[in-house]
Amino acid sequence: MMYPFDVFDLNRVAAVLESLEESIIFRLLDRAQFAENRPAYLLGGGGFPSRGDKSLFQIRLAMQEQMDSVFGRFLVPEERPFTDDLPIPERTPPKAESAFKIGDFNVINQNFDLLQSYRLMLVDLCPSGDDGHYGSSVEQDVFCLQAIARRVHFGALYISESKFRADPSRYQKLVEDKDYEGVLGALTRQDVEARILERLKNKIDSVQSQVNTKIRRLVDPIVLVDFYRDHIINLTKKGELSYLILRCEGR
Repeated sequence: MMYPFDVFDLNRVAAVLESLEESIIFRLLDRAQFAENRPAYLLGGGGFPSRGDKSLFQIRLAMQEQMDSVFGRFLVPEERPFTDDLPIPERTPPKAESAFKIGDFNVINQNFDLLQSYRLMLVDLCPSGDDGHYGSSVEQDVFCLQAIARRVHFGALYISESKFRADPSRYQKLVEDKDYEGVLGALTRQDVEARILERLKNKIDSVQSQVNTKIRRLVDPIVLVDFYRDHIINLTKKGELSYLILRCEGR
């Protein structure tokens, strides 16, 4: 099946990335309604004897991704799992013919770094301490991480392929020369990144302006903006670099 539009049109890619911002904002604001709840991340504290020394968070994420794998979620290029040894998909969803030029999409998987940065960000995002809502906290974690990972990997794949197609000789030479800083420089547009961050802050302010503060906690927008700038955008560019190296080397 082919898409009825050019999936590598850079304006369309930017529009999709913009739409994914809203999912991330809502997910993170929902997670912020619960305390940091560090016991939910302690190894051996999951409360599932059959799951060994895993944390409640690890168990919740793994079980979600096991189900998702059965349904075929990770057959989609931008959906990269956090969990290893997932079951074989029992359903193959309809999808467009892939025009990506690499053999293994997991090579661009940025989830290890994403998970580490997310856990550190919770210290600033959530109230400190323990409110006992461990199950709800890790449920929201899973939703947050999947939304963020989708944005990172969609950007890594579609932006890099779009930009390569616009100037293939430039990227080919940079990779052949192993000038990876030059590749990152070619991929980076600071004015675009600044507009993304400004738009993100405006969206957060708009959403929170309508919140009933008697039952919902407000979040400092800078926490989300800094996380987006320092981790989501940077991990996207790392994924773009990995993709372009593989593409230009024919792997």
